[in-house]
Amino acid sequence: MITRTQESNLSARARAILQKMAFPLDPAELDHIAVADFGLGRPEREGAQILTLFATERISAKLIVLLPGQILPEHWHPPVGAYHGKEEILRGYWGKVLYFDEGATNLDDGEFPPDKAGCYRCRSRLDLGPGDQVIIPPGRKHWMKGGPKGGCVISFSTCVRDILDQFTDPDIVRTTKIVED
Repeated sequence: MITRTQESNLSARARAILQKMAFPLDPAELDHIAVADFGLGRPEREGAQILTLFATERISAKLIVLLPGQILPEHWHPPVGAYHGKEEILRGYWGKVLYFDEGATNLDDGEFPPDKAGCYRCRSRLDLGPGDQVIIPPGRKHWMKGGPKGGCVISFSTCVRDILDQFTDPDIVRTTKIVED
């Protein structure tokens, strides 16, 4: 749960980054930045700002903005029934986003919150700067962290069923609740 003031502040910070990037956006689109706290109530530490560019039944594109040190928690896109799970391509666009997955360990344990060590099992780090890209197959665990100045990636994926994402942290709630303050 976050307050309306937190949502407004984080959205404004993401808007400033998106404007600085010079990505072609209609000004009205900037009013639709979603702020996620994953139910943890610490969006500056574990959260993300997401602008959905489009989402159809088969494909979507989003801009994911991470502030300096902000973590999008470890998760994966599982198969469900006949659905194979979401395949996702992340491409660095601005700043730096630290991407972690299940590959060979090269992680400094200081990259994740010490009280959440068991919730961050992916220890293979790849830095995504402008033009760097990673393809994430369905079911592969991964998480991201904003670099020293923050960062933005473009996410291209097969059909959007984010509500089906699974998280390593059992405390995570997929829908952000915003309360008036």
